[in-house]
Amino acid sequence: MTVPTHHPGDTLLIDYAGGALGEAASLIVATHLALCPCCRLNVAEMEAVGGALLESIEPEEVDPACLETVLARLDDLPPLPRAPRPKLVCQPVEVPLLPEPLRRYVGSDLSRLPWKRLMRGMDCYDIPLGSGSESRGKARLMRLASGVGPPYHTHRGIELTLVLDGGFTDDPGQFARGDLSVADDSVRHRPVADEEGCLCLAVTDAPLRFTGPLGLILNPFVKF
Repeated sequence: MTVPTHHPGDTLLIDYAGGALGEAASLIVATHLALCPCCRLNVAEMEAVGGALLESIEPEEVDPACLETVLARLDDLPPLPRAPRPKLVCQPVEVPLLPEPLRRYVGSDLSRLPWKRLMRGMDCYDIPLGSGSESRGKARLMRLASGVGPPYHTHRGIELTLVLDGGFTDDPGQFARGDLSVADDSVRHRPVADEEGCLCLAVTDAPLRFTGPLGLILNPFVKF
C-alpha cells in the first residue's frame, strides 16, 4: 500500500479533531485517515494538544440545570464517524477496498447498492446520513468509467473527493487511492477518471456550478 500524497490540510484536520465538522465531512475525513497513516498521526497529536489545553483551563460554576439540558440534547444527535484511535506510527497498513467507517454506512458489497446513472459512464449512490445532516453536506459514492468525468465546473461551497479505487487526473495532478481533493469557489476544473476507472467518495455542502455554454443549459436542471 502506498501513502497518499494529497491530504485534507490542517484546517480540516483540526476541525475533525475538535468535532466541528458535519457528518458528511467527518465521514470523508475519517475514511481518509483509515488510508493515510501520516494524517492519523497528525490528528492524534492535535487531539493530545487539545486535551492538554482543556486540562489547563480553570473550571467555572454553571447553573445545575445546564447538565440536564445538554444531556437531553445529546440524545437527539446522531453519532459522528470517527477513525479508530491510531498508533503513533506513520507507516502504511493494508486496508479493505471500503475502509471503516465507510462500511458502516454502505456495507462491503458495492453490487448490492442501488446505483443511479448520472451520465454515460458515471453512476452514483447517495449515502443516507443522520436526520438533519443534509443541511451540512451530502455524501455519495461515485463510479466513473475510464476517461469519464463531469463537465467543467466550479463550486458554490466546498467539494471533497476521496479516491477509494483507481484514480483520476485533475489540474493539481494525479489522484490515487487514499488521496483527497479539496476544491472551493476559486477552483474551476474537470477531473477525469484514469484508464482503470475510478471509485470515489464525494462530499459537497452546496450544488456544483457548471461553467461554459453547457453549464448554462445544465445549471437550472442538474443539482450535482
